[in-house]
Amino acid sequence: MGISAMHSAATGMKALDTKLDVVANNLANINTVGFKRSRTNFEDLFYQTLREPGARDANDEPAPHGIQVGLGVLVSGTQLDFSSGSIDPTNRKLDIAIDGEGFFQVRTFYNGEETIAYTRAGNFVRNANGLLVLANSEGAVIEPPIEIPQDAAEESITIGRDGRVSVKEYGGGPNEVEIGQIEMARFVNPEGLKSIGKNLYVETDASGQPITGLPQEDGLGGLVQGNLEGSNVEPVRELVDLIFTQRGFELNSQAIQSADEGLRIVANLRR
Repeated sequence: MGISAMHSAATGMKALDTKLDVVANNLANINTVGFKRSRTNFEDLFYQTLREPGARDANDEPAPHGIQVGLGVLVSGTQLDFSSGSIDPTNRKLDIAIDGEGFFQVRTFYNGEETIAYTRAGNFVRNANGLLVLANSEGAVIEPPIEIPQDAAEESITIGRDGRVSVKEYGGGPNEVEIGQIEMARFVNPEGLKSIGKNLYVETDASGQPITGLPQEDGLGGLVQGNLEGSNVEPVRELVDLIFTQRGFELNSQAIQSADEGLRIVANLRR
């Protein structure tokens, strides 16, 4: 039994070490625009049945079942939490927050192939060609592409809650000219999306295919210009998780030490 106890405690330490990595990553991204926290899910391992010699049931028949003892824990996976973060004003015309459900669509490269990725981060900029791109390390272009005239000042750009992008006429005239339409996507199971870094997610079989549409239609949220959605990481919650994880790790370490001491005592008694 001592060996089983050591094995169970060892699996606990390994699982909690993974949870510690997840909590640390959440805390590290506390100021990352549009970041969604993850949580660690666990499942118990299979059980072994211990039968005592000569054990009998109430009818004086051999007992069919003995004592079930679990053999530890396993990390079954991590789960994304897509609850909304706070919407914070930035007063930048190309910063856009999503008020409600949905994702921006951007074109990026993943595993060497061009693909459509999804993000809640709305910190957009203009690239050298005037295209609206995500302000990440690779400048992913919004899909469908929106080109802003080179002579248009940023202050003249208007993005409505319905996703229509307009600029004032050259020279500061009163009229606005529509130059593009932001489209969004949503998923039946957004928690099934796969994170690929850079605030981007790609679809999986678990998430299902994207349901695309215009903001404020078909269950999609509206857009808020001049604002960004912050991370949904709650510092107090993560710190509590961190403390519990550390304590659990220490307790499993102590369980291994106790099991080891018990095995030594048994070994000495057999001599």
